[in-house]
Amino acid sequence: MVVAQATEPDKAVKALCLFGVLLLARILILWGRNVPLSFWSPVAYLWQDVSVVLLFAVLTRLTSRRPWIAWTAYGATTIYVALNLPLIRLMSSPMTLPMLRASRGALADSIRHHLTVENLFLTGSVLGAAILLPALLRQVKLAPPIAVGLGIASVVAIATGPVAASRVETNGLHRNVFFALLRTTLARVGAEQTGNNDWRRSPLNSGSRPRCAEGLSRFKGAAQGRNVVLILLESTGAKYLRAYGAAEDPMPNLTALANQAILFENAYAVYPESIKGLFSVLCSRYPAFDAEAEVCARTTTPSIASRLAEAGYRTALFHSGRFMYLGMSEVVQHRGFQTLEDAGDVGGNHESSFGVEDRSTVHRMLAWVDSLPVGERFFITYLPVSGHHPYSSPEPGPFPANDEIGRYRNALHYSDAAVRELLDGLKARGQYEKTVFVIFGDHGEAFGQHEGNYGHTFFVHDENIHVPYFIVGPGFIREPIRAGRVASLIDTAPTVLDLLGLPISSEYQGSSLLEPRQQTALFYTDYSLGLLGLRDGRWKYIYELDSGRSRLFDLAGDEKRACAPLGRRAAGFNPARAGCHSRLEAMKAKSRLTG
Repeated sequence: MVVAQATEPDKAVKALCLFGVLLLARILILWGRNVPLSFWSPVAYLWQDVSVVLLFAVLTRLTSRRPWIAWTAYGATTIYVALNLPLIRLMSSPMTLPMLRASRGALADSIRHHLTVENLFLTGSVLGAAILLPALLRQVKLAPPIAVGLGIASVVAIATGPVAASRVETNGLHRNVFFALLRTTLARVGAEQTGNNDWRRSPLNSGSRPRCAEGLSRFKGAAQGRNVVLILLESTGAKYLRAYGAAEDPMPNLTALANQAILFENAYAVYPESIKGLFSVLCSRYPAFDAEAEVCARTTTPSIASRLAEAGYRTALFHSGRFMYLGMSEVVQHRGFQTLEDAGDVGGNHESSFGVEDRSTVHRMLAWVDSLPVGERFFITYLPVSGHHPYSSPEPGPFPANDEIGRYRNALHYSDAAVRELLDGLKARGQYEKTVFVIFGDHGEAFGQHEGNYGHTFFVHDENIHVPYFIVGPGFIREPIRAGRVASLIDTAPTVLDLLGLPISSEYQGSSLLEPRQQTALFYTDYSLGLLGLRDGRWKYIYELDSGRSRLFDLAGDEKRACAPLGRRAAGFNPARAGCHSRLEAMKAKSRLTG
């Protein structure tokens, strides 16, 4: 029975108001998406929201003599939910702790880019509902039996929620904004030692040997005495380049370089974000899961810069962005770089919140080369920023700029022009033929190829982590070589040392790509959902830590089609705790792969 009352809303009605706000937000989040139709779906998508409502109901009762406390909590909750809504619509994730760390000045241009009418409308809708519902329900009072019944239903939903979420593939869209933030403050994976020293060795027999795997060993020591230039192309995914099959050609210089390079067709970033990815490249070690870059930087493993400095090289790192971002300063400091320069040192004519234009950085690098004594060998690590969102280029490009993918291609085109200017500058100085170049994307970029996947940090689909990878050796690589084996960016430091004929540190977790063996690539992201992935030959496996769900893809076909959804912790198999070898063995057994 419901009766009228002329005072402020009843305690139970206050909780209903909050549930109404959260329900509206959930509907707006799921609107237009493919929502699984299942008996479990309502519980899976709402149980975390119900948990927040139940906590609010308890708070309301405990502070009944001080109603302002409950109203303050109500206001703060609804404002936080409203601010998260555009983010979830865009990135398929509410705010998490890693995202809070990343939301600094360097991303100001990207944040401003998303202050659209649509996003303001979404935020305003939730805030409007938060204001209107208490006013509309002010005179409603729930009879005690109804309030008790709703409480019991809430407890049942919360108790069955985790089971429901494990049975419905929500891609993380069931998460309440507070649960997501709290979950990423807690470690989801513990460090374990594996008994297999060669744990990246593939246990799968695909029936065919990877192309060119044996032929690359002839390049061991081929670059002895040469300069080395590493180029980490910002947000550059393989799928967008002509050399990897794209119809468009945003980086024609790289396309031309492919005619005199070893091109790895299946190269993968370790982590779809620049700073931790840089750590894996420099130190050939996997960054810790659910840890800040500053924590990873504490490792004592010698970086490639340290090894080359010991071998007599002058070493430098030039970044068009800013070292202050996300612990990058800690990652690059004390790593053997005798010169470290970022946007503040370089200066430029086109500044953004993220840095300066790449051509100014190229001019700075060439000036540094000019300052070296004649005959001194050098090692340069070059980190451009052109490919980063919001894809703002200092000059027009050849592609239509009326959508994000067009602006992105124009940004890649500008980045490619800067690389060409660097190579031309080295040719003019007589250094090109004396240098080996290793050029690769630091991670990819997504534009909705999988539902809700935009940007690069939140998923480990191929658009996020499959990157171009070139080794250019003027004079000793005279014809195009396409290596079909799986490669990882963690293999970069060992490969460079192998090319130079220098010993490879036993502390490295990567190995030389010149070795004639097939290995797996391991990658992960912890920005929102905890996702672990493996690439082995034609097979790709993704495991979601929070739900325990697994997917297996046959990349000889289409990654969008999972050839065997493995379900939740099948047969007691927990990839978070198993070594790489046992993970793939269990994957093979469960899926009955036939190659």
